[in-house]
Amino acid sequence: MRKYKLFAILLSVVLSLPVTAQDQKEIVLKTEASEVTVFINGAQILRKKTVDLLPGRTKVRFTNLSPYIDAKSVQIKMDGEAMVMSVNHQSEFVDSLKKPVVVKTDVALLKEIENKITIAKTEREVIKEEQAFLTENRKIGGANTGVSLASLRETANYYRERISALKNKDNALFDNIETLEKQRHAILNNEKQDGNTQIGPTRIPIGEVVVEVECKKATRVNIDLTYYVKNASWYPTYDIRAINTEKPIQLVYKANVHQNTKEDWKNVKLKISSADPNQGNVVPQLKTYLLNYYTAPPRYNVSANDGQITGLVTDGVEPLIGVSVVVKGTTIGTVTDLNGNFSLAIPQNGKELVFSYVGFISQTLPISQSFMNIRLEESQSTLDEVVVVGYGTTRKKELTGAVAGLQVQKSEPKLKSPAIKEFARTDIAMPTAQVENQTVVEFEIKTPYSIKSDNKNTTIEVDRYELPADYEYFAIPKISKDAFLLANITDWEKYNLLEGEANIFFENTYIGKTILDTRYVSDTLNISLGRDKSILISREKGKDFNVKKFLGTKKEDTREWKINIRNNKTQSINFVVLDQIPVSTISEIEVNTEALSGGDLNAETGEVKWKLKLKPSEKKELELKYKVKYPKDRVLTIE
Repeated sequence: MRKYKLFAILLSVVLSLPVTAQDQKEIVLKTEASEVTVFINGAQILRKKTVDLLPGRTKVRFTNLSPYIDAKSVQIKMDGEAMVMSVNHQSEFVDSLKKPVVVKTDVALLKEIENKITIAKTEREVIKEEQAFLTENRKIGGANTGVSLASLRETANYYRERISALKNKDNALFDNIETLEKQRHAILNNEKQDGNTQIGPTRIPIGEVVVEVECKKATRVNIDLTYYVKNASWYPTYDIRAINTEKPIQLVYKANVHQNTKEDWKNVKLKISSADPNQGNVVPQLKTYLLNYYTAPPRYNVSANDGQITGLVTDGVEPLIGVSVVVKGTTIGTVTDLNGNFSLAIPQNGKELVFSYVGFISQTLPISQSFMNIRLEESQSTLDEVVVVGYGTTRKKELTGAVAGLQVQKSEPKLKSPAIKEFARTDIAMPTAQVENQTVVEFEIKTPYSIKSDNKNTTIEVDRYELPADYEYFAIPKISKDAFLLANITDWEKYNLLEGEANIFFENTYIGKTILDTRYVSDTLNISLGRDKSILISREKGKDFNVKKFLGTKKEDTREWKINIRNNKTQSINFVVLDQIPVSTISEIEVNTEALSGGDLNAETGEVKWKLKLKPSEKKELELKYKVKYPKDRVLTIE
């Protein structure tokens, strides 16, 4: 009886072995990215692989992926006779001792340098103690006994020679320590540029996606893996070229891409998506002049660097290369250069800058001055060791997971109408196609592209346009005595432009930067082409600038301004001039206009606009005069 029981147990174990082996089938895949869509923040990666499956359940493991994957964005698409049972994202860790020999050498060299620094500092301490000993024992002989001249000379020579030798040795040690410290900082800085924040044996996470599939028979399937990854972004910049005021604007649209996802993009099909000199040329704007008791007139920043911000970003010791600097709430941005410096044109409403860098805490800082010195702190947080997100099962041959922050367009994209005229250039443009989806615009780069995970900026030309423009000059003498040349472009919305920094070339000369600001709803896009010194402007007080009268219980103040404009150019120009009068906010303060020289007054904002056409060498004088009445027992600050 016992034999039969034992036989039954052995039989059940044998029968269970195929099932166990079947459940443990696993395929490990090392793939390359085939398509990459770069967003304003982040990127979507597509990897493709053909896999042969055996009957039963199999785990397909995609490994060596970025550690910055958003788990909710993972999607699997599969064809063939197989069913997706689950999709999980996780992080695995590899020992840094398995890294290339170069890293081991750097670690060993760093320890050797630190040991030499310690030894050198110890030697300097010994030298200081010996110097102190010699100084304390300079007195020779006793109180009642003299000392011979020969002994005195011998002692003095010994003291002089020994102190000199000790000081020379101390100086040499000091120089050696400085050299060693520089070598140490260089190694640490190289590690930070590579995205490592620690030196030594650390554990480095890698991303993995595990797909569990089931099939009834042996089959071959094509698997597409897509996911959203952080630490990648792009921002637009432009080249604006104007030959003269008789020809259209030539605009080159460029995408500046950088990534530090820990995945090199090699010969991928690249898409760029819109989904998420130092003097600035930003046109000034008036602030509404609200007049009331104890209120001051609006103040304006008239510094030479208005509209331009520069700065340096460091970790407290060394400059940081490739730090992302973005105007908060916009796509206007740049990255720091090899010396940690950055330069950026700021829009009128730009108030804060966002600084972000891999391994460091992001900072959002107000723009308080024209130069900013920024220190970033290293982040103490680490990636979670294991993140597992299940996506359930499906009876279809395709599984689509929820994508955080990304919307999949089900409708077929429509190619943009070829109504935009390209301007002729002698160089060869990068072949691209602009695809306009329901809510975003994508630029498809037709040539395979490679971008390394090194956080360095890669500039890609995505389109070229020839834009019909009306040219006019613009000035606000109250803020600036300069005249700005504006190119006014209508129907600009069909070009799908984003706000960004623009390099200006006028009459084949680089004249600086401006902002291409497309955030506001307007039929006309105004592009500043810089300041023209051939137009002279002055704003001076008139003879009746400060006339005061008392009328009963009222006090009356008069203000008068004279604006003189002279066109020293050889051609006629269209000119728009702005100024303002105060706007009363209470009934007991009255503001009466006396003279405007034909200007148009906006009663709500107090803005006065003159539209002029000036011939060559023509001079024009404009008068702005107003009176303010208010109770004589009150104090009112008037410009």
